[in-house]
This record gives sequence, C-alpha cells and structure tokens, in this order.
Amino acid sequence: MAKITIYTTPTCAYCKMAKEYFKSKGLEWEEKNVATDIPAQQEMIAKSGQLGVPVIDIDGKIVVGFDRPRINQYLGL
Repeated sequence: MAKITIYTTPTCAYCKMAKEYFKSKGLEWEEKNVATDIPAQQEMIAKSGQLGVPVIDIDGKIVVGFDRPRINQYLGL
C-alpha cells in the first residue's frame, strides 16, 4: 500500500474532499495540520514550494491540490 501524507488546514474544503476520496478507496493516510504544526508546515513547503493546501505526498510524489487524475496515477488506480 502506498504511503500517503496529506498536509491540511481545518477549514480547507479541498482537503476534506481528498480525505473523503481516500476513505472511499479504502486507503490509509497520515494527516498533518499545517495551521498548528509549524514543523509540518516547513516540511510541506520544502517538499512542494507551496503555501496552499492540500499538499499530498504519495510515496514521495507530490500532488498540489485535489488533483484526482494525478492522485489516481500515483496510486495506480
């Protein structure tokens, strides 16, 4: 199974959509709230160069935003 990390904030609608999508596919993920976790925020920026969320790390491949086709590609769905 792929290792999925999703960087989120509590008010992000696209973050919620991504998590619901992962749940619908039976996937597990680690969530990091970058609104309160400053080291996770710095980690997210280092990986993606982005301040916006969600940033999704799938086995080291970065997806910025809820880009379902790219997520499916990286997950082999």
